[in-house]
Amino acid sequence: MPKYVIEREIANAGKLSPQELQAISQKSCGVLRKLGPEVQWLESFVTDNKIYCIYIAPNEAMVREHANQGGFPANSISAVRSVIGPTTAEG
Repeated sequence: MPKYVIEREIANAGKLSPQELQAISQKSCGVLRKLGPEVQWLESFVTDNKIYCIYIAPNEAMVREHANQGGFPANSISAVRSVIGPTTAEG
């Protein structure tokens, strides 16, 4: 199943309270339940003004549908082509 990185521009995302982050997460999970098991949220990284989310989905359209139903921005959706890390250097 393809993996995607979603860039969401959210002003002051890094200043969201734990309660606000919980509410956003609950909204996202509610939409995911409606969409079915094909779309999965793996994790998100909150920075000062953006949230980067990692999803597994059959296609980009399903990722966009999640954003539309949840009212979340999806400023950029990129398919992951490879994953590398320190062990990649070892050959």
